[in-house]
Parts: sequence; structure tokens; C-alpha cells
Amino acid sequence: MRKIIIVGAGQAGLQLGVGLLDAGYDVTIVSNRTGDQIRNGKVMSSQCMFGGALARERALGLNLWDAECPPVEGISFTVPDGEGGKAISWASRVDVPAQSVDQRVKMPAWIAEFERRGGKLEPADAGVDDLETYTREADLVVVAAGKGDIAKLFTRDAGRSTYDAPQRALALTYVNGLTPRPEHSAVSFNLVPGVGEYFVFPALTTSGPCEIMVFEGVPGGPFDSWGDVRTPAEHLAHSRALLQQYLPWEAERATDVTLTDDNGILAGRFPPTVRHPVGVLPSGAVVLGLADVVVLNDPITGQGSNNASKCAASYLNSILEHRDAPFDAAFMQATFERYWDYARYVAEWTNALLAPPPPHVLDLLGAAGANPRIARRFANGFDDPRDFHHWFLDPAAAAAYLAEAAA
Repeated sequence: MRKIIIVGAGQAGLQLGVGLLDAGYDVTIVSNRTGDQIRNGKVMSSQCMFGGALARERALGLNLWDAECPPVEGISFTVPDGEGGKAISWASRVDVPAQSVDQRVKMPAWIAEFERRGGKLEPADAGVDDLETYTREADLVVVAAGKGDIAKLFTRDAGRSTYDAPQRALALTYVNGLTPRPEHSAVSFNLVPGVGEYFVFPALTTSGPCEIMVFEGVPGGPFDSWGDVRTPAEHLAHSRALLQQYLPWEAERATDVTLTDDNGILAGRFPPTVRHPVGVLPSGAVVLGLADVVVLNDPITGQGSNNASKCAASYLNSILEHRDAPFDAAFMQATFERYWDYARYVAEWTNALLAPPPPHVLDLLGAAGANPRIARRFANGFDDPRDFHHWFLDPAAAAAYLAEAAA
């Protein structure tokens, strides 16, 4: 039986670990936090997972919240007109409803399921010396999390990284009491040109159903204003103040919101980065980076957990197909390239949305308000962003599609 050690008990690490257990591998997951510590800690993300990623969870029997998690049934898109109204406003259902389960709920349950299926959880804050030990004990070491010296093992791929600095200041708030959309639930996405983005959607947290409010601020702009916020109450008050000033229709929905809990807030920033997937240890041994360790996108397109799920599924297939051959650097690079054939399109689309919208994008988004076909295609692109490459990102392709849709 081949032994695999995974460092990191997040979406990708646990999903990969469970898949390997089911295939008969000896799997250990190293985590610097127990399930109870995760459950009682701060929120980690604003995850919204679409149909394809959820299907990958379901295939492993990890869809534990279908009955209680409120569905995300569509996408709405709004651009203010600068005078308190809406220049663009439309909504479309997605073909398969999405879900958002707070990782403080999901990861402890998945850890318990991983152990129930025979996996071993090792509590440790792993460093480079630990990785050296793991490479001697296991056939393959996969790094799904890491800071400091571990993170430095995976160097930035300048040829595949569009940016070298953060493009947004990020803040999220888990709340109760938000007024639901009247038609159907959705990721309500608002684009404020030159200022940033705000989106909000239903989720499941430790206390039950909730909504997650997410601000993405252009650096130096009005949404990049969280540095002086010190307490959870101030965080919520600042969120509402920004809505009142820039998005009054969203402020109206948020009139009666309260925090789900004092740990339900987060603020920060990071540069979107693609890294080389093979980490070389001082001994010359190699480890394989997984998910956000190697492809880290800005949350503007909500792809983080989706990418993690799809990366875990891709790596699982590569490992199973490799059978008894050595897990050397060539295997690791090929495994990443197989995933990159998908992830490159997500990075391309996400990075494009971080730039000011060009005229052809505004034309497309405006036309979606009058043409449900265009709106539906945009909404379902969140499930498989590769489609945007063919009509959304290129001016000539956009013009051709608009002409076809109009005809």
C-alpha cells in the first residue's frame, strides 16, 4: 500500500485525502489545527461552490449539507449610474444551484469523516524539517497549506502570474437578517467602476443559514478603508456605511443585519499568484504543491473553493493513473500541467475582471439585461469559467457573439 502525506486540512487537502483513502492508499493529513479549533476560530473565506465542484464532493460522499444549506440559485449583476440608480441591472438562474458552507462547519466534519474512513490526522505546524521527514516516510508528500519557509519552496512563476501586488483590499462579513431577493436567491454582484465590487449571497454557518457580504476595494479607493476598523461591531458598521454611500439598494436589504458571531469577519489583501508546483527541499527531495499553494486567484470571481475542489480531483486522477511508478519531479510537473489546462482559464478571467472593464465587456453586460440568453451564459460561466475565453475576453469574439445573440 502506497503512503501519501498531505500537509493542510482544507478543501483541497481533505478532499484529496478522502479520495485516496477510498482508492486504498495509506493517507496521513497534517494539520496545525484540530477540528474544534477550526470550528471555534475565525472565518477563513467567502466560499461559494458551483455545480461542477459540488459534483466532485458528491462523488466522494462529502455532500453532507444538501438538506440544510440554503441554495444559491442564480447570479444578479448591477452597475450603479452614479446618481443613486442603476445603469445595468439583471439576474439569471444557474442551471445547477450553488452552495456556500462555512469552512468552520465543513472542515471539522470532513476531518471526522476522513478519520472514520481510516485516515490518520497528525496535529503539527509543519516546517521544512518536517517535510524532510515526511519525504522519507511516504511515497508522496503534497503541500496544501503552508506559510514561512514552506511557502518559499514554491517560487512565483513570473510567466504565468499577471500581477505582483494585491489588486483588491478584501473584507467579508457573515450576517443574519439580510432581506432576501424577491425573485430567487443569488450571488448579488455589484460593480462600482473605479471603487471596487460588492457581492452578497446565502450561506450556512455555525449557527445556521446566513448571508456573506464581501467587499473588494480598488487599492487606495473608498472600499480600501478597513485599516482603522478594530472591532467586529465597527466592521459591521463600516460595511453598512459603504453600502449606504455607494449601493443604496443593497443598504436597504442590510437595514436589520447583525453579525452571526464575532469571528464572522475578515479583512486583508494578497497578490494573485501562480507558483511553480515542485518544491525542492534542502536534501534534494521534492514535494508537490496543491490548490492555492500553486494557483492563488483574487476572490472577485468566487473561484477559490471551486478551484481547490477541481485541483484535488485532477490530482487524484493523476495519482491513481500513475499506479506504482515513482512520484518524482517529472510526475509532479505533469500533474500540475494537467490541472493548469483548466486553471489557466480561471486565472485569465479573474485577472481580467481586476482591470477596469473595457468597452466590449460593458457592452456584453449591458446587453445581458435585455437578452436572457447572454445573462444565462454569464451566470453559468461561474461553474465553468473556460467558456469566458470564447466570448467574453476578446473584443472581436464579443462583437460576433452579440451579433449572433441579437439575430
